[in-house]
Amino acid sequence: MKCVGILTAGGDSPGLNAAIRAVGKTLVRGGYRLIGFRDGFEGLAFDRTMPLEEATCSGILTVGGTILRTSRNKPNKMPVGGECIDMTGAIVENYRKHQLECLICIGGGGTHKSALLLQKAGLNILTMPKTIDNDVAHTDTTIGFDTALSVATGALDSLHSTASSHKRIMLVQIMGHNTGWLALGSGLAGGADVILIPEIPYRLDKVAQALLQRSREGKLFSIMPIAEGALSREDTARLAALQEKKEQAKNKAEKEAAKREIAAFHSACSTRIFELASQLEERSGRQTRVTILGHLQRGGSPSASDRLLATRLGSECAKAVFRQKYGFMISASGEGTALVPIAEVAGVRKTVPLDHPWIESARKLGVAFGD
Repeated sequence: MKCVGILTAGGDSPGLNAAIRAVGKTLVRGGYRLIGFRDGFEGLAFDRTMPLEEATCSGILTVGGTILRTSRNKPNKMPVGGECIDMTGAIVENYRKHQLECLICIGGGGTHKSALLLQKAGLNILTMPKTIDNDVAHTDTTIGFDTALSVATGALDSLHSTASSHKRIMLVQIMGHNTGWLALGSGLAGGADVILIPEIPYRLDKVAQALLQRSREGKLFSIMPIAEGALSREDTARLAALQEKKEQAKNKAEKEAAKREIAAFHSACSTRIFELASQLEERSGRQTRVTILGHLQRGGSPSASDRLLATRLGSECAKAVFRQKYGFMISASGEGTALVPIAEVAGVRKTVPLDHPWIESARKLGVAFGD
């Protein structure tokens, strides 16, 4: 009986179990055997397996998280005994030990980079796009995005009542890494007044101006979702200078020093929302409060849309195994799917286009972006 391996890597997302279920049930019915590797690529490197029979795949459609667990460890940078070691060789050995026909990797941007590395090492690889950030290239959407979008929108809905009762400005930090899909989508769906996203560097005076204009119009509160990667124009210029410094580094020591500077910059920016709240309160004269949703956006049962997406991509992934079409990501394309070479996905981030219909609609409604 032919055997296929599967793993989930990177941050957890609602819908992972639905994808595992779809792959497992379809493969088993096609005469294949499926085994899961626990803890992402780490489990593959250290041979932590879990049989995924049809019974195992039953009852997990509605369950959040992943029964295979996950980690962010990479094949070529695996923490072992306090060091980061290249475990690609061990992974190849375990792949061959289990006589796998193919390895299916479900994950986001980092997972696709790792998947490409293993493909170049000679393994048959298939992937599926998963991340609440919706930033994987060449797919309409990703597993987990819709659920996270609903959670963030629900939070904005809930904050409307306390904002209006106390005449406050409510800043809400939304996940999304360095893209604004979650903040933009939830802001538009949740009736936000100002939305800050990484794709549009903001100016403090423009944000304050938008809030003051609302006050002059008799609107006594404001809802303001902010993507975790959103930066002011000044911070954007500072980051660009640091990244250029890293690229122009002449040796390893200079490059490592530049990396540390960038890390320190991002660390400082992680608390910038509180500084922004203080500045806006001073300029607007209104009480300003901060809410950080954090990992609430990644948890819980997947939405119906994510269950359908995961099921569609999972069953098509199994179909690609039957056809021996390896080296592809199964992408969502309209109502159907498409096979996109992993090499075209790895290292490419899907950001929000400045002419995206969501941005155009928001501007028509009078939503400010701080630009």
